[in-house]
Amino acid sequence: MQSSRMQPLVAMKAIRKLIADPEQTEQVFVILKALSGNSLYKSFLKFRETETGKAILADRRELLHTLQDRDRLREYAPGSLGRAYLHFVESEQITADGLVEASQRDEVFDDEDLMLFGNRMRDQHDLWHVITGYGRDTFGEACLLGFTYAQSRNPGIAFIATVGAFKIAKEVGPGVKKAVWRAYRAGKRAAWLPAQDWEALLAMPLEEVREQLKIEPPLVYREVFDNYAIAMQ
Repeated sequence: MQSSRMQPLVAMKAIRKLIADPEQTEQVFVILKALSGNSLYKSFLKFRETETGKAILADRRELLHTLQDRDRLREYAPGSLGRAYLHFVESEQITADGLVEASQRDEVFDDEDLMLFGNRMRDQHDLWHVITGYGRDTFGEACLLGFTYAQSRNPGIAFIATVGAFKIAKEVGPGVKKAVWRAYRAGKRAAWLPAQDWEALLAMPLEEVREQLKIEPPLVYREVFDNYAIAMQ
């Protein structure tokens, strides 16, 4: 078994650094690593028992390579998940490589399959933004983390989502907490996203993907976000 103990002292040190300088986004990954325990390994065990998981592991398929190929993404039909993802990363001026650089994953796994799964979980993040409708603003990230916790049962993610919700609520209002909670509930109701064949889903219409994966529209997030934006004008 791939053992990974909680490291609360490491997490607290990273939290202090992040509070002192919110631009140190790499500290988020330090916190996640320190508080995640064996959640990744448990998800991996579930993943490798699925038919899609078995195929991905057998093919040694790296999702990052697919997401890096923008010319191929541009060939998908308008309205497809692939084109929606391309529009998202281009409008946000981000790349699939950005998550790799930010995470600076330095775990040494004794199982190559586990490493492949860990990389795939990392690389899915922006796809989850697209299908859930949560933006890359801090409020949207907190909501997506709530959704992600329901999918991964990673205590590090739960911690960051909760702290983020309370902090953002001080500025935006109590609706933030409701939105993050609703995102968590939506994550519980949705299909298990880590085991999806994203390479195949990219060719499908985005709305069909959402329906197939039982993704609820982020109504509370949008309402709170829009009301706050209007109030700040």
